[in-house]
Formats: sequence, C-alpha cells, structure tokens
Amino acid sequence: MNNFSSALWAETLKMVRSKVPLFTALGFSMAPLTGGLFMIILKNPEGARSLGLITTKAQLLTGTADWPSFFGFLEQATAAGGMVLFSIITTWIFGREFSDHTAKELLALPTSRESIITAKFIVVLVWSIVITLLIFGMGLMVGKWVVIPGWSNALLRTSFIKVIGTAILTLPLMSFVALLASAGRGYLPAFGWTIFTLVLANLSAVLGRGDWFPWAIPGLFSGAAGSSTGLPGGHSYVILALTSILGLVATFYWWREADQSR
Repeated sequence: MNNFSSALWAETLKMVRSKVPLFTALGFSMAPLTGGLFMIILKNPEGARSLGLITTKAQLLTGTADWPSFFGFLEQATAAGGMVLFSIITTWIFGREFSDHTAKELLALPTSRESIITAKFIVVLVWSIVITLLIFGMGLMVGKWVVIPGWSNALLRTSFIKVIGTAILTLPLMSFVALLASAGRGYLPAFGWTIFTLVLANLSAVLGRGDWFPWAIPGLFSGAAGSSTGLPGGHSYVILALTSILGLVATFYWWREADQSR
C-alpha cells in the first residue's frame, strides 16, 4: 500500500469509526422532514391550525402543496444547509488533529503532507455527496408518503440536477474552511468563517451582486436567492473556480511550510 492509499485508508477509518457522519446525516435529514411537514400544513391549513401547528394570527407558509414546491424547498435547503453541513464535515476532518493534539504525530508519519491533505479532501467530497444523495432519496420517500400532486420524471431530473449541482458548487469553497481549520488549529476559526461568508452571501444577493461573490453562487444556482435573481453567469463559475483553487493552494502551502511545533 503506497503513501496516498495509506493516508486515504486512515482518514476513511477515522470517519467510519466516528459518530460525526451519523450526526451530520441526522441533522441534514431535517430538511426533507421539515419540507414534508410544510406540505402537510399547506394541504390542510385548517386541520394544521386545529392541531396547533400554526396559529390563527400567524400563517407561516404560503404556496401550494405539490412536488415543484417540495423540490424547491429541498434545493434551497441544500444551498443553505449544505454550506453549513459541508463546513462542519470539513472543519472536523481538518481541525480534529489539532483539537486532539495529534497533528505532530500525524506529520511524523512517513507519508507526504500532500498525500494526507489530498486524502482529507477526498473524504470530504465523498462524505458530502453521499449524504446529499441520501437526503434527496429521503425527500422522495417523504414526498410520496405525504401524497402531493405534480409529479413528473422531468421535474425529478431537473431537481436532482439542481440539488447535486448546488452541492458540487458548494464543495470547492470548503478549501477555505480547511485552510482556516488548519491555520486556526481547531474548529472555531472555521466556524466563524462559515458564518461570515453566509452573511456576506445573503447581503451580496440582496444587493444584486451575488453572481460576483463565490459563496453566493451555489444559492443563486439553487434558486434560494429568489427567482428574480436568475442563474449565475459564466463569469460566476470562473470566479468560483479561481477562488476554490486559491483556497486549495493556500491549504497545501500551509501544511507544507507552516511550523507544526504545537
């Protein structure tokens, strides 16, 4: 087994033996479950009000109980929740070595730092995509159980592309989360960065400049910023790619050159 295979196997074992994958899956599962609850309320608002799900003076939801609305909710949840969920995954994978005080032992192994970091990024990618697919499948089951109209195979394909596309656009931005978890030697700097970028992403979308801000682009693609904003243009994907590459280069450079005496 070569150095990279050893590093990938070690990172995979850390993930499998941890409870974090279970907790992240449970947390993200709230998206389809909440969407199903919204569909139930929209199907029968009077019945929901009588059960105390909504009050007479506070109508929480607008829209119709159908598959387009339900898929739209999943797409927007992937944009907002995915950014947070993927950040948690990335922060744990890159920050735990410092929180557990095992960074020096890790780097003392006869494995190149590049192999270690590449393995960590691959685990982040696979872990995040698998959870996204599981949650989308769970959404299909919830929608079937609630029995909402408007189903079509074309709509399924379009929604699947949006959900997976949103996840794929979000994941490259995790390079900066990995950098902050590494350079910050723990979890808090990366969590702070995630909150900071989410606030700026919302602000840039409101100001109509979201297509120029990398962290707002997945939300624009999913439609979470509203239909009036439209889809991001070609320049948006170029900006997102360049930003992600910058984060990757900075992360690899930090692990290769930074002082690891702590």
